[in-house]
Amino acid sequence: MNRIVGLETEYGCLISEDQAQSQADTWPIKVKNYLFRKCHVGAIDLHYRDYEEPPGNGGFLLNGGRLYLDMGHLEYSSPECLNLRDLVSFDIAGDMLLHHALSEMGATNQVAFLKNNIDHHTGATFGCHENYLMRREAQFTPEVLSSLLAFLATRQIFAGAGRVGQANPLAFDFELPDRQGQVNFQISQRADHIVNDIYQWVQFNRAIINARDEPLADYRKYRRLHLLIGDSNMSPFATALKIGTTACVLTLLEENLLPTHIALRDAVLATREISRDPDGKWLVEMDDGSHRDALDIQYQFLEYADRHLSGMDKETDWILESWCFTLDAIRNKPELLIGGVDWISKKWLLSTFVQEEGLCWQDPWLQSLDLEYHNVNPNKGLFYALKPAKAIGEFNSSVRREETMRTPPQNTRAKGRSRAVAQFQRRNFPYIINWDSVALETQDYLPMPDPFHPYEEEVEYFLR
Repeated sequence: MNRIVGLETEYGCLISEDQAQSQADTWPIKVKNYLFRKCHVGAIDLHYRDYEEPPGNGGFLLNGGRLYLDMGHLEYSSPECLNLRDLVSFDIAGDMLLHHALSEMGATNQVAFLKNNIDHHTGATFGCHENYLMRREAQFTPEVLSSLLAFLATRQIFAGAGRVGQANPLAFDFELPDRQGQVNFQISQRADHIVNDIYQWVQFNRAIINARDEPLADYRKYRRLHLLIGDSNMSPFATALKIGTTACVLTLLEENLLPTHIALRDAVLATREISRDPDGKWLVEMDDGSHRDALDIQYQFLEYADRHLSGMDKETDWILESWCFTLDAIRNKPELLIGGVDWISKKWLLSTFVQEEGLCWQDPWLQSLDLEYHNVNPNKGLFYALKPAKAIGEFNSSVRREETMRTPPQNTRAKGRSRAVAQFQRRNFPYIINWDSVALETQDYLPMPDPFHPYEEEVEYFLR
């Protein structure tokens, strides 16, 4: 992949029926405090990061990532990763940290953390944000942006996590054009909540692409592409495919090789229509008035990526092969993707249950099962009971690595940040840690503007 990438995951919290509903708000705080004070997984913030992040609200971790509270949700940000398997492994590290905390607290029968994006009861959504480092000189012309939006809107056919039912955008007094009748099942959890294609702010006007120019690196060299459209995936294979294919498309963009004739009439509407299509035809209107299948659009992006990127490195070849296999399976034999593509896995589980129990899709039982699919507890989450095909199963097992909870990637600046976190844990320094710097109140700060550099020696010298 050879691109710095990071994932941000907000976790839902589900409590048992015998607890007061107010406990749902306190458990994220308890778990955060337990991880930092008892498990010593990181260094807690000593300063305000902004008006919503006071001291003690969260902190940076020994693995180079970050854990904090965001509007009542526990949010985990992976460290900067340079290869795809690392990215998937360090994303899973967030799941493992929360599960281990609940296990040590003896609370696994009282509380569950869910790696999903919707609350069926309130209609709220919470995000899985993707961050891709890009060259500053990359040209985001209107044609390029239209092509990128077409890729992202159609990517959900393999990246969607699936959901029961529907929702309408929050904080708006209008509704987007809607299909008539009840929607039983969708392929994306976020689609109903995306109301803009490109926008600067995250809350209340969620866009496919967030337009803030905040590279967290040398702004003269880099920009950060921040995506809000993606679902939180339980399947590591799906996470790898989501990130890997997007990284390939961004490489085409940077090299001026991205096809610029693939443009949707309305990317937001297309995102919703694809997600809600009960027949899997996924027809979307193009800018020229024609209609195309989302699967065919993905095949076209794959063709360009294969033509220009094949043979670049082993990881890119794996992405291209997996992309092709997945699209072929979606078209011809979707059951091959059980355990690999989340929405296909979830729909299979729920459809089987509906048939066996004689239920309708509006039964609240299905919403409960929908949530249990995303339980990060391997002993309870429905995802973990799936038996995927051999290659997918082997990949999913290989990237679940216990050491990622406390050990950073070795080839990015997360390594230097991790070293600083370890020192600050052991010594009573008045420290400040950021993604691109560390500082002590009694000294100058150490800037770390290059995410590709480990900064291990520089951090050692600075602290000494």
